[in-house]
Amino acid sequence: MNCDQASALVGAYADGEIDGLERQSLAKHIRGCAACAAKHADILALRERLRAEVPYYAAPPGFRERMQALAASAAPVRPVTTKSARERFAWWGGGTLAGSLREHLGWLASGAVAGCAVMALAFVLGTNVIAWREGQDLATQAVARHVRATLDHRLIEVASSDQHTVKPWLSARLDYSPPVRDLAADGFPLLGGRLDTIEGRPCATLVYGYRKHTIDVFVRPEASDAPPLRELRGFNVVHARGAGFDWTAVSDAGADTLEAFVRQLVNEASQPSKG
Repeated sequence: MNCDQASALVGAYADGEIDGLERQSLAKHIRGCAACAAKHADILALRERLRAEVPYYAAPPGFRERMQALAASAAPVRPVTTKSARERFAWWGGGTLAGSLREHLGWLASGAVAGCAVMALAFVLGTNVIAWREGQDLATQAVARHVRATLDHRLIEVASSDQHTVKPWLSARLDYSPPVRDLAADGFPLLGGRLDTIEGRPCATLVYGYRKHTIDVFVRPEASDAPPLRELRGFNVVHARGAGFDWTAVSDAGADTLEAFVRQLVNEASQPSKG
């Protein structure tokens, strides 16, 4: 399966609408194709965002009445009659082509007013949903990536506690070199790393352990604003800036523990590398 074929099926694949050999072939292609994998990840992230993040708003008072009045103002659909074409359009005799056109266009225009109002409402609502609390998109995507990697059993692509192994592996696949530190002495051993996609761009993901918890740390050049601490679907998300990078940590570990870990990680990254 090539990219053109896969690209057309990624959406259906994400929705579970493909099965059998075609699903296996597509899954294999996505694992080996960064572009298709990123598209698949973006679809999953958007779905997770809509499910978990989009707020529900009750309609304002009088909204139903206004919509009903708008619908009532549109001319009713005219039933089909048995009149002949000559009688309906009145091409000659007592009627005119212009009069017939005015009658039919008037009906179309009244329906178009209602249709445009509905389309405008849908556009406004859709725009607000996509732009809703834009600063929180990073947290939503980070949680979605963490969950997906866990379920797909691909939390780690380069397994090593040696920062001198993980850092070159990531640097060779990115256009920046992320700082990598092992905090085993503080109870947060480095387990490895992987590549991911955040906000549509490749991103270094460092994977740490803490007791029975796993911590994903998405490291990028400073780029985004986000809340410093947030809880989302049972996961804590901590965002910080330091040493010239954005740090976004996701874990089901306690919020206080995660915040302390991120502070220590950023502090270590700000110091010259040891060894």
